[in-house]
Amino acid sequence: MDAYLLDWANLLLRWLHVIVAIAWIGSSFYFVFLDNNLLAPTAEDLKKKGVDGAMWAVHGGGFYNPQKYMVAPQGGTIDSKLHWFYWESYSTWLSGFALFCVLYLWNASAFLIDKQVLDWSPMAAGFAAVGFLVVFWFVYDAICRAFGFRRNGERIVAALLIVVVAAATWLACQLFSGRAAFLIIGAMLATTMSANVFFWIIPGQRKVVAAMTGGQPCDADGLAIHGKRGKQRSVHNTYFTLPVLIAMLSNHYSFLYSHPQRWAVLLLLMLAGALIRQFFVQRHGWHLGRARNPWPFAAAGVAILLGMIAWLKPAPSAPSAAMPETVDYARIQPVLAQRCAICHGEAVQQKGIRVDSPEQANAHAQQIYQQVVLTRQMPLSNATQMTDDERALVARWFEGQGGKRP
Repeated sequence: MDAYLLDWANLLLRWLHVIVAIAWIGSSFYFVFLDNNLLAPTAEDLKKKGVDGAMWAVHGGGFYNPQKYMVAPQGGTIDSKLHWFYWESYSTWLSGFALFCVLYLWNASAFLIDKQVLDWSPMAAGFAAVGFLVVFWFVYDAICRAFGFRRNGERIVAALLIVVVAAATWLACQLFSGRAAFLIIGAMLATTMSANVFFWIIPGQRKVVAAMTGGQPCDADGLAIHGKRGKQRSVHNTYFTLPVLIAMLSNHYSFLYSHPQRWAVLLLLMLAGALIRQFFVQRHGWHLGRARNPWPFAAAGVAILLGMIAWLKPAPSAPSAAMPETVDYARIQPVLAQRCAICHGEAVQQKGIRVDSPEQANAHAQQIYQQVVLTRQMPLSNATQMTDDERALVARWFEGQGGKRP
C-alpha cells in the first residue's frame, strides 16, 4: 500500500510540477520577447504619459497593446490590479522539491546511491544532495555581488559560473548515482532561479514600485541598484532555463547518465542549451537591427549536440558466449530473483509488477523488456549490477515467448 500511495504522490506532484513550470517558463519567455520587441512610441499622447516602449499584437481574435513605463503612472496610482510574477516561480520550486523528497530523499538508498560510485549512508547522501542546492546558491550570489557590476562584470560572472557549475557537475557524479547526479544539478540551478526571484527580484521591485508611486524618481539614490540587480538576476534566470530543462530530461536516458564521463556529457548538454537560449534571446533584437546575427549561437549549440551523438554512439558489441535459441522462464528466473525481485517480488511490488512466477513475469513481459533491455532503466542505477549478458538473456526470453519489439 505504501508503494501504491507513493506512486500516486509521484504522479500528482510531477503533474503539478510540470504545469507550474510551464507557467513560469512561459512568462519568462514572453517577457524576454516583450523587452526585445517594444519600440519607442511616436504618438505624443504616449510620450506624455511616460511610455518607454510599446507594441501591437494579435491573438485569439483580439488586439493587444502592451506598454512599458519607466516612470510611475500619472497621479502615482495604479487604477487596476498590479500583477506580480512570482507564484509561478515559487510553485515550481515547492512542487519540485516535494517531488524530490518523495522520490529521491525518501528512497535515498535506491535513487541517490550507486555503491559502485560511492558506498555511503542514505542520510549522508540526502544531506549532501540538499547541500548542493544550498551551497551553490550562496556561491552564485557571492559571485554576482562581487563582480556583477564591475567593468566587464557579466563576462567575469559567466566565466566563474561555468567553472563552478563544471566543478559541481563533476563532484555530483563522484558522489551519486548517474541519474541522481543529473537531477541534482538541474535542481541546483532551478533552486538558484527561484532564490533570485525570492531574495532579490521581487523585494527589489517592491521597493522601486513603492518609491515611484510615492513620488520618488526610479533613478533616485539607492533605488537604481534594485532595478539593475533585478534585471541582472532575471537575465541569469533566462539563460539557466534550457540547461535546467535538459538536465531534468536527460536523467531519464540511461545512455547519458551511465556514460563513464557522464559529468562531461551533462555539462555539454547544458552548454548547448545555453547557446540555443542565446539564439532565441538575440533573434528578437536582430530582426529590429538591435543585435548581431544570432545564428552562430544556434549553430554552435547544434554542433555540440551532433558531436555528442557521434561521441556517444555505442561501439559494436563483442560476441558473447553462445546463447540458446530459446530461453524459458526457468532460465531467467535466477537472474530476476537476484537482480529484480527485491523490488518486484512477494514482499514489494513496485509499480504493481512482480517477476517471481512465470505467470507474473509473462503478464509484464513488455514492461520488463522495455525497462531492462531497451531503456536499461532497471534495475534502478543498476544497484544489483545486472550484466549485459543477463540483459541479452532477458531479451531472448521476451522474443522467444511471443514478444515483439515495440
